Amino acid sequence: MHDHDLLQLNSPDPGGCATGHEGRAESAGEIPHTAGCPAADALVALAAGGPAEGAALDAALRACGLPPSGPYRVVVATTVGEERGPAVGALAEALRCSPGEPFAAGRLPGGEAVALVPVDPDAERRLSLGELWPTLYAEGPQTPLHAGISGPVRAPEGINSALGQARYALTVSRAQAPDRARATAVEDLGTLGALLAGVPAEVRTAFSTRVLGPLARGGGSHRMLVETLEIFLAHHGSWARTAAALQLHVNSVHYRIQRIESLTGRDLSRLEHKLDLQAALLCR
Repeated sequence: MHDHDLLQLNSPDPGGCATGHEGRAESAGEIPHTAGCPAADALVALAAGGPAEGAALDAALRACGLPPSGPYRVVVATTVGEERGPAVGALAEALRCSPGEPFAAGRLPGGEAVALVPVDPDAERRLSLGELWPTLYAEGPQTPLHAGISGPVRAPEGINSALGQARYALTVSRAQAPDRARATAVEDLGTLGALLAGVPAEVRTAFSTRVLGPLARGGGSHRMLVETLEIFLAHHGSWARTAAALQLHVNSVHYRIQRIESLTGRDLSRLEHKLDLQAALLCR
């Protein structure tokens, strides 16, 4: 990537599209990239406004040089706090460095940078972008840059739902790496802990407090019971292994688990109740 390309991306001309090689992409037979221009902003605004009318979406895609049929991925990027200006340039830079297809990147009124990327179903663009993002921006601005990447959607009508996926993955990126650059794809949300990281903090706290009951309030005996619960669940409900890990007699473990069940109203012989308590512990 040339220096003048980076300069264009980080300081897009509001009156025109920033495209590779000073706007000569299409004429030279190269992959067209559209970033930080009215056409790209209009496309992402249409995608964010709910399911769009087919003809309007088709016209917006064509205006950005994108194919009218999928599959597509949506990528959302933001910076933390008020410094949201660099997000569009950063997102476009990362997509240019990630080999693949054309893209359009625009800015929503709230400061989110959103890119629409037609993808090859057999390509692993999400992996290359996820690897590139922290490398590109590890030494970047003081304010960390975060990104979320949707799964592929087959038709333009699915772009709005893909935006929702990308925003959720973005929330996970912020939660898991608040102080450093990170990009997360929805395919990365393969564990309960990763999924819960995208739930708003106040919702996680409310759920954890409700499910754990008195255990959530702390205190010496309650902390001991929480530790017992964590180890019991980590050992898949094995009384013997839990007792060995805690250096207790099995009868003592039985007593503690009975206390936990009494305080939480859960039955730890039931899988769904174990899942409730595991989720509550992860939400703390």
